[in-house]
Amino acid sequence: MNSKSGKTIRIIAVIFLGLTATMNLLGGTGTVCAAFLTKQYPPMWALYDYRLLYQILMITTIATGIAGIWALMGLVRRKENGFRNALIILAIGAVLGGVHVAASLTLRGKAVPANVKLYLNIITLVLFLILRLPGVWEKINFNGPADKGENSLSGGLAAIISGGITLSTFIWAGPSHTYQGVNWVLVLDKLLVEFGLLLLIGGIGLIIHWLLLVHHSERTSPIESITS
Repeated sequence: MNSKSGKTIRIIAVIFLGLTATMNLLGGTGTVCAAFLTKQYPPMWALYDYRLLYQILMITTIATGIAGIWALMGLVRRKENGFRNALIILAIGAVLGGVHVAASLTLRGKAVPANVKLYLNIITLVLFLILRLPGVWEKINFNGPADKGENSLSGGLAAIISGGITLSTFIWAGPSHTYQGVNWVLVLDKLLVEFGLLLLIGGIGLIIHWLLLVHHSERTSPIESITS
């Protein structure tokens, strides 16, 4: 595996971690109807006696999403124990997602879109476990010195994709959160739009920064080769 392949895999890992953190944030926030607004949503009445469980799931899942963003920043910057922290948070996210899905299937008979959050946590966790295998880990080199260009590219792509997922929540979560023609996702419309745009704009800014770094490198490399 050459350095280019290692760089590509690192970028893919960062994107998956960013998506997973975003889904945990969205999934945790979206549990508010089952956790705190149960009486206002008739399809959630079956969960009334289990509100405490869903309140715990909501708070811990949001916390896991925030921790995932923190782990993402550490991973991108090649901080010590950054990869280990990401693994731990992904494992916690998978356990919480499993409990959420099991509870919803048992109590409501369906777990959409909580099952998507669970699958993404598991897929990302498996990916990170594979990257930690002997022989693979050394070639991926997440412990090497940070690369500003790679940081901007991977962080920018993760932010843009996560922003797109956030802004489209009304579409992919709407069918499972619509009752009598009312899309419950609209209750969080302002928060989703603001957070999605923040991610999108931030991601575009990082991509622009990466392009500037590439342009600067292309301009200075011939001079450096002559003077070296």
